[in-house]
Amino acid sequence: MDHDDHDHEHDHDHGGHDHSHAHAPADFGAAFAIGIGLNVGFVAIEAAYGLIAGSVALLSDAGHNLGDVLGLAAAWLASVLVKRVPSARYTYGLRASSILAALFNAIFLLLTVGAISWEAILRFGDPKPVAGGTVMVVAAIGIAVNGVTAWLFASGRKNDINLRGAFLHMASDALISAGVVVAGLVITLTGWLWLDPLTSLVVNLIIVAGTWGLLRDSLGMSMAAVPAAVDPAAVRAFLASRPGVATVHDLHVWPISTTETALTCHLVMPDGHPGDPFLHALSAELAARFRIGHSTVQVETDPDIACALAPDHVV
Repeated sequence: MDHDDHDHEHDHDHGGHDHSHAHAPADFGAAFAIGIGLNVGFVAIEAAYGLIAGSVALLSDAGHNLGDVLGLAAAWLASVLVKRVPSARYTYGLRASSILAALFNAIFLLLTVGAISWEAILRFGDPKPVAGGTVMVVAAIGIAVNGVTAWLFASGRKNDINLRGAFLHMASDALISAGVVVAGLVITLTGWLWLDPLTSLVVNLIIVAGTWGLLRDSLGMSMAAVPAAVDPAAVRAFLASRPGVATVHDLHVWPISTTETALTCHLVMPDGHPGDPFLHALSAELAARFRIGHSTVQVETDPDIACALAPDHVV
């Protein structure tokens, strides 16, 4: 079939398997298993000693860590599901599960913060004795546990917001535990019981600050927004600059998962269809320049025949 004889020939090209899967998520199964194991043990210890010591700061940190355990479990499940092969119904497989996991992590963490903050505010009106020494020891253990877990995800955080969520939770926990150690020391030296709920509120503010970006990015991805790492204007300019391309329309860029990006567009090429080598080269350059590994390009050769999807307001 001669491409030049058809004004709306639809060409689909992945640029080869090396490009379409070049940025698939790495296997962090061992990191998830170790992180969850360490944190489950620590949550049990921290919650128990929080009750024994009467420390809402410890209970706050334990609640946050419990949220992180659930978050790690969700992120781990998503990292497994994204590898499922496509089916007739789920044509992209279950890759979007990593986006849902990141969104779940952000929302769950913020809900936990709200509940703990309310308890801390109530504690201001009814301060309880706090065993500062116990608080310091348990929180110091938390620094080690969370620091090690954060380190396990450090290498994957830059290219995958699912892993970034896991890293941020663990890194912030290590910092928060350090704050709890300081609070425990000051309470022991001064007897200022109000410092315990105050520390809890400060901890929660730090959590919100660290989680807000994750919520924004994961919500955007779930709404098929262009990934933050991709400049849509630069993509359009690149496509428009290809030899033989007169105009570009119906351009869409969206995340398939937290690590993979797709693109569809129409290219008007009045001189005729450029052939498969052009499409393969275009796909490879989109992957190399913009990390777009799944591209679908429709070539239109007659500029006098209006495409129904050409207007910007048409989706």
